Amino acid sequence: MTKETTILGIDPGTNILGYGIIRVDSTGPHYVNMGVFDLRKISDPFEKLANIFSGVGELIEVHKPDSVAVESPFYGKNAQVILKLGRAQGAALTAAVMRGVPVAEYAPRKAKIAICGNGAASKEQVSMMIQKTLKIDLDPKHLDATDALAIALCHHYQMSNPLAGTSGKTDWKKFIENNPDRIKK
Repeated sequence: MTKETTILGIDPGTNILGYGIIRVDSTGPHYVNMGVFDLRKISDPFEKLANIFSGVGELIEVHKPDSVAVESPFYGKNAQVILKLGRAQGAALTAAVMRGVPVAEYAPRKAKIAICGNGAASKEQVSMMIQKTLKIDLDPKHLDATDALAIALCHHYQMSNPLAGTSGKTDWKKFIENNPDRIKK
């Protein structure tokens, strides 16, 4: 039997931060919780970071995840946006690290490929696949939270892939060394 594990996924943002929590057991991943921190009414950017740090810390205390997976910021047209996203990501990661929870980071494209098979999938496509995978109905207004669930699922797939080496690339040699009983001669 596979050890039950809980993963907290974070889609960082300084206006809306999405989170999603899954539990994985021998039957696969299961939905636990999701939501957003709506920070739009807070004008002080440092107060927003404090809220992210304390909010993610509270999620960790309540759900006791075995790992935290965070979406990495990506460069758009405005460099200020990536700086703000990086700060939000840093506040969330610090909350996890300070509590001894291992963290992982995934590019949005990698999560979309893991969930939809298409790195250019829309938020709506990701949401639809999350609903099918976790067998839940979601309100389309929670796209930041479904993105966080996608990051959590991406982390699960990465950790459960017997071919994933430390680089995240397929490593047949390592697979054969670790699974000699699965090789037919």
